[in-house]
Amino acid sequence: MTETARVWITIVLAGAGTFLARISFLGVAHRMADPPIYLQRVLRMIPPAALAALVLPSFVRPGGTFDLTQPRFFAGVIATIVAFWTKNVLVTLAVGITLVVLFEQL
Repeated sequence: MTETARVWITIVLAGAGTFLARISFLGVAHRMADPPIYLQRVLRMIPPAALAALVLPSFVRPGGTFDLTQPRFFAGVIATIVAFWTKNVLVTLAVGITLVVLFEQL
């Protein structure tokens, strides 16, 4: 088997695996339409946890070193306070982005 054939077989198998994983969820989605209360609580926590896992390292370790004196960290702290205070995503984004730009210019 040639190298090109191996690459194409790998691509096709990866695509088929992805397709089967996604279509299998549709097959059982009707059973998950009303999950139990405990599962609903857990599922509600996943998006904020994933977002925090993606965002937090850029605040405390922007260059690969731990630094709490950098501008992004202060902008993130203030944006977090605004988020808890207003509970408005657009206001939080506007304040956070504005502060990052302002603090980076100082």
